[in-house]
Amino acid sequence: MNYFRYLNAYLIFSSLVVGLSVASIAVFGLNLGIEFTGGSIMEVEYQAGRPSNQTIAEQLKELDLGSPSIQPIGENGVIIRMRDIPEDVHQAVQEKLGEGAAEVRFESIGPVIGKELAGKSIFMIVFALLAISAYIAFAFRKITRPVKFWQWSASAFLTLFHDVAVPMGVLALLGELQGVQITIPIVVAMLTIVGYSINDTVVLFDRIRENIVRHEGADFQATVNKSLQQTIFRSFSISFTVMLSLLAIFVFGGDTLRYFSLSLLIGIGAGSYSSLFLAPALLLKWVGRTPS
Repeated sequence: MNYFRYLNAYLIFSSLVVGLSVASIAVFGLNLGIEFTGGSIMEVEYQAGRPSNQTIAEQLKELDLGSPSIQPIGENGVIIRMRDIPEDVHQAVQEKLGEGAAEVRFESIGPVIGKELAGKSIFMIVFALLAISAYIAFAFRKITRPVKFWQWSASAFLTLFHDVAVPMGVLALLGELQGVQITIPIVVAMLTIVGYSINDTVVLFDRIRENIVRHEGADFQATVNKSLQQTIFRSFSISFTVMLSLLAIFVFGGDTLRYFSLSLLIGIGAGSYSSLFLAPALLLKWVGRTPS
């Protein structure tokens, strides 16, 4: 089976998906959580059953809390994220929630710390992308024909960018429609996606490298196609089982893990596709444009 009969279709589809994701981020922006913007977090535990989010919101609507986010946790707990509030407002929140709500913790994050944390999070993701790209260039430096070392690296980098952009674009849209916030667990999910995706990409690239050495002088597209045939079942099997686990977490894990698992589901799904089809398609395009 020739998997690269639709080579241009893979590239066009990926370009459209990334373009829509980037447009979603540009138009809607990222709804950053208080970890990045500054604010207060209050966790309470209800003694006689947790009321609905709407009921809690009604209790707090008279207070100036910005746009509070109410997140159920455990059986009777709830986490309330709000703007940075002084102690008198903190006491007023406790009074509004009633005596049945026992405060478990209360933390405030200043805007300076939040901005610093946002900068470090962006740095971590960019650093991971660049470091992995540099590793690919180093690991494949001895294979110069028909693919140069920087072409392996560039293909991996573009693939990883695709895998991060897609879930971030979806989260930007959900932030606009449902108020979903970008939190520290989402950043962790992005870094996990990068690590998972590059693993699949390296497996396929390594098989391509082995087949180039074994069948020197063979048609490069046939070599890439054969390498994909040898690895596709393994990659899809692993991705399928991982995504089943993430789906279970998304459905049964509660609100705390919902968008963390959703980010991983989207990212790993995008990564499975891009590692098997986009990354080798980019290699084929490089070779097609560059004399060997």
